[in-house]
Amino acid sequence: MILFPLALPALLLLALLLVVLVVLVELRILAYAYRKIGVHPRYVFAVMLLTLLGSQVNIPLYTVPAQTAGHGGGMVVAVNVGGALIPTLISCYLFFRTRMYGRMLLGIAVVALVVHQLAQVVPGAGIALPMLVPPLVAAGVALLLAFWRAPPVAYVSGSMGTLIGADIMNLGRVHEIGATVVSIGGAGTFDGVFLTGIIAGLLA
Repeated sequence: MILFPLALPALLLLALLLVVLVVLVELRILAYAYRKIGVHPRYVFAVMLLTLLGSQVNIPLYTVPAQTAGHGGGMVVAVNVGGALIPTLISCYLFFRTRMYGRMLLGIAVVALVVHQLAQVVPGAGIALPMLVPPLVAAGVALLLAFWRAPPVAYVSGSMGTLIGADIMNLGRVHEIGATVVSIGGAGTFDGVFLTGIIAGLLA
């Protein structure tokens, strides 16, 4: 009983250090992944920060009328900055920088097709998708198409293929979600789009 108040701060400090260690390890892994796919080291931290902050920002694109949305008000379709806009910009950068146009387009098509077959619209939640399938497909396709230069192909195929297959190709079914705001690359698919590209790059 006497020692507990002294031990509690030490336990809290150890827990805090553990959290910090995990965060640092994850940041180092993300930084390594970005460098591996071809993002210049000087821009890695900025990309990670913008992605994290941008995941909370949605840019409205258009409004679905109330009668189509299926509830009292209209539905706003938006694009998420961290989950869609930034991965798209990175993919465009890698697409034109590496000039592997055909292989990247083919990789995107394959991943998008597989993802679209697996993606399910869940009312009240968003798009449900098995997390491990897209990165494995993207990494496998990238290794087949560009073995020595697979990481950028894996990132572009994984992130863009997931975004297109899960969100873009299901835009006609957004009314089934039953939400007032539906975000492309948002809460429902942010992990799928962002992490798929990163994991695929690491696997390749």
